[in-house]
Amino acid sequence: MKKTTTPRNTINRKETTHKRIVETAARAIRRSGYDGTGVADIMKEAGLTHGGFYAHFSSRDAMLAEAADLAGADTIAIAERIFAEAPREQALFALMNAYLSNEHMANIESGCALASLGSEMPRQAPEVRKAATRRIKEMVALVESRFTGQPNAHQKALVTISTMVGTLLLARAVDEPELSQEFRQAALKHHKAIE
Repeated sequence: MKKTTTPRNTINRKETTHKRIVETAARAIRRSGYDGTGVADIMKEAGLTHGGFYAHFSSRDAMLAEAADLAGADTIAIAERIFAEAPREQALFALMNAYLSNEHMANIESGCALASLGSEMPRQAPEVRKAATRRIKEMVALVESRFTGQPNAHQKALVTISTMVGTLLLARAVDEPELSQEFRQAALKHHKAIE
């Protein structure tokens, strides 16, 4: 009996298409929220037909879990890059400064998923929450590594991340640019004062 194999270029094409769908979904969930993100819209934005969705995912939640994972990975990668470029003693402030910047504030669809989606997380499927939780724990560990040797390093990392995410969420929530800026400046000043 002759063994049939799938040509490698077919596999590469499927992997490339899958990646494009997940990248599109990761932007869409940050822009429109989990409930505001439909399969048909994502497939259309990715330049694909709705019918091809199930060749890549078993369910909408499976796609959302991968999108949440990718969005979290993007945030981790940016934080790692900032930490690599900044002097160690300035790394946390550099991270907070970038996180609370005007640029990050304006770029919801490419920004931190937790700040744009955190309030929706309790209502998501377990697989979506699991993916987000894993990335949050990675971020905590990364920030905690900057407090190495200090007492209560884990708690300091939790407070730092909570401050960043909460500040960005509130700064985006208000419709007054001055108040938005006040939230961000207060968080930066507070962090600098306790450093």
